[in-house]
Amino acid sequence: MSKPRSALLRRLGRADRWAFDRVAAARLRGLEYVLPRLSRIADHGVLWFTSAGVMGLTGRPRLRRAALRGSIAVAVASPAVNLIGKHAFRRKRPVVDLVPPIRIRWKLPTSHAFPSGHSASAAAFATGVALEAPRPVAIPVAATAAAVAFSRVYTGAHYPGDVLAGLGIGALAGLGTRMVWPARPPVARVEPAGERARVTEDGRGLVTVANLGAGPGGESGGISLPGRPEATLDLLERELPAAEVVRLGPDADLDKAFGEAAERADALGVIGGDGTVNAAARAALQHGVPLLVVPGGTFDHFARALGVESAAQAIAAYRSGRLGRVDVAYAAPASGAGGDEERPFLNTASFGAYTELVDRRERLERRIGKWPALAVAAVRTLRHSEPVDLYVDGHKYRVWLAFVGNCVFGSRGAAPTWRRRLDDGRLDVRMVVTGRRVPRVRAVAAVLAGHMHVTPGYREWRASGLEVVSADGGLRLARDGEVSSMPAAVRFGKHAGALAVFCPAPRAAG
Repeated sequence: MSKPRSALLRRLGRADRWAFDRVAAARLRGLEYVLPRLSRIADHGVLWFTSAGVMGLTGRPRLRRAALRGSIAVAVASPAVNLIGKHAFRRKRPVVDLVPPIRIRWKLPTSHAFPSGHSASAAAFATGVALEAPRPVAIPVAATAAAVAFSRVYTGAHYPGDVLAGLGIGALAGLGTRMVWPARPPVARVEPAGERARVTEDGRGLVTVANLGAGPGGESGGISLPGRPEATLDLLERELPAAEVVRLGPDADLDKAFGEAAERADALGVIGGDGTVNAAARAALQHGVPLLVVPGGTFDHFARALGVESAAQAIAAYRSGRLGRVDVAYAAPASGAGGDEERPFLNTASFGAYTELVDRRERLERRIGKWPALAVAAVRTLRHSEPVDLYVDGHKYRVWLAFVGNCVFGSRGAAPTWRRRLDDGRLDVRMVVTGRRVPRVRAVAAVLAGHMHVTPGYREWRASGLEVVSADGGLRLARDGEVSSMPAAVRFGKHAGALAVFCPAPRAAG
């Protein structure tokens, strides 16, 4: 080692020990009781995994994603530090003679000091949470992580250099989760409409149709909290007492109900999942009224893209009168003249194995619930489905799985769920094409991991229109999760900015 480098390391070591002596010897009123206990609670990641569990139980999608990303980051950072870093550097623990007696009662670790595993886990969890969670959650988590890192020096367990190294490794682990799971924006961009909606404080003029058979509390047998549609209706009727509410049973004709409601409405509301919102959007387009989306299904992809994750947020969006215009994609017979021939979709349209997956899920969900049914159906479908022969824009393919998105989606799974914009004028086309043999094991793993692009035969592109012709006759098509039969030749297109929707006020960045 060169003399200048050796001298620099000695100076850094002296500065590290000097900083440790000052912090470890300090008496901070109140904190000398709190910090040691906080440090101990963070042992083995207990503090972070408990926090993740609490965030997951809230039921809010952003917090569930934040909890999962933070947990993944901890699962990467902790082994990297404790199994690799500590054995590579083998730095001894600090001398604790200067540590006040109140802290000596806490047993100090006997493993090597550099880097700090507690600090790495703290930074990993805080960084992962910050990528997904709103600021009122991310800031307290970051403050707790900083307190844990500081406590490692204050209790005499680590030199400041150990802590700084751990924080750096943890932050890199948190940021590294974006490589395999891109962080999604909390709200998709929507172009503001040129006008504001006519609204009243008590909801007069709003006609809301509630599909009581949708979502976790409906007939689908889901595993979430029961009675969710009814709880949403109770809040709506309490906050907007003059609004008209139409309750639908599981066998109701959605198109008829929404058409009749839109005829007499100044604004059309919908409570239900993506399939129900699809029917409401069609009626809103036909009658030229704005649409208020109230989440009430199992997935609610469109509501979440708008930034509406609860009935309270939907009510606030209605009262604001703020409208945005979103694109509406459609599938139609290739020889049709438009109009009633067009079948709209706000999220996705899929064909190939995905329609089999939906069919299997619907057969199972009444017995085991929607989410378990989805997992079982996915495995069975991906193992046994066969590709179909299709002509896509005149080119022949054997298509195993195909996805057409309304606007460009950010993730790369079999059924991506988030978008940066809802008004980009494009279709997002993704397909898995095969030869005679389907790469099932690799494809199943890619679908479950959310990385379809590593599957052999994967193709994706953006388009303003698409034509698909089935060589075997009719085409089974799933639009926003609802399966229907189409003629052999189908064209996909878009109506840019066609649908006016109520939007929440823009959120502050960060």
